[in-house]
Amino acid sequence: MFRKATVALLIMGLVGCAKPTDRGQQYLDGEFDQVLNQVAVVESDKPRDFSEFRNQMEKVIERSPSMAATYQSLYQQIENWVAAGSELADLGTYGIEVAQMGGGDGNGNVMFTGYFSPVIELRHQPDEVFRYPVYGMPECEAKCPSRAEIYAGALEGKGLELGYSASMLDVFMMEVQGSGFVHFDDNDQLQYFAYRGKNGHRYVSIGRILIERGEVPREKMSLKAIDEWVSQQDEDTVRELLEQNPSYVFFKPQDNLDVMGTAGIPLQAHAAVAADREYLPMGSVLLAEVPQLDEAGNWNGKHVLKLLMALDTGGAVKKNHLDLYHGMGTQAGVDAGHYKHFGRVWKLGLQGTKTGQPWVTP
Repeated sequence: MFRKATVALLIMGLVGCAKPTDRGQQYLDGEFDQVLNQVAVVESDKPRDFSEFRNQMEKVIERSPSMAATYQSLYQQIENWVAAGSELADLGTYGIEVAQMGGGDGNGNVMFTGYFSPVIELRHQPDEVFRYPVYGMPECEAKCPSRAEIYAGALEGKGLELGYSASMLDVFMMEVQGSGFVHFDDNDQLQYFAYRGKNGHRYVSIGRILIERGEVPREKMSLKAIDEWVSQQDEDTVRELLEQNPSYVFFKPQDNLDVMGTAGIPLQAHAAVAADREYLPMGSVLLAEVPQLDEAGNWNGKHVLKLLMALDTGGAVKKNHLDLYHGMGTQAGVDAGHYKHFGRVWKLGLQGTKTGQPWVTP
């Protein structure tokens, strides 16, 4: 399954694990040799907010009997710990052991990026304004047409159009996310478009292209910056930029409105993360100091201690990198688009379950 793409990494072309201290690095915890490192205690003085976790846990129990069977004892002990006051020193009393993630720098600083579910306006039939199609999956003998070929009409007349947008960039953004909500304004219908497949061409970051061309400074790059640049260009200029990314994503309408992760569980905003399942199997619980951003997308100097669950994966999400699901809509997209910051993370497990060991896939 192609997961919703990491916004900061894929759209903006931000890669690597730099060390600017304005992104929330703490450098408190010495050198770690492994991605997961067994520790005796969790030490954190951050304010706590565990309010979203219960809803996410209930979704797992409702939707996945197998995952519930694996993790329900752990979930119950975490619930008991929270109800009793959630003192970090008491985790062991509830039979919970802890492994700290080492971070990309080996000092405990785990990178958080963000993703979201866009909502775009569509109409069922094209007109002078709503004229940019969203396509279902074509049958292709080898590679499907490139983005430029699709824009030139390679899929016209095949009955693959799922709807029409007034914005070429909106459709592109939903492709990058891999799925999204659409609102048909001609009959006031809200529908979820799930990922169906892609054309087999390589992905190229339009953010990186804009940076290389000197159109947007690297330090100013964000979804908002891309949107502002696009708003100042004519259609041919925008099309030329988007065509630099030959990859194209196709969709499939769904009857329900749940946003599903790789684990097949509806994702809850600020409670679910995409993670590397080699280290964090689907259903794993994390205690994390999550970086907080201001309205401009800068780290505000604060972290909040949250309980998170690994329920999604992604090609760019490896080892000491978590992708936090931000929810649906415009503000979620703004928030996710700024997110490339750092916090400390601990994996929780029942005592004796080798919490600090990587998962070995059968």
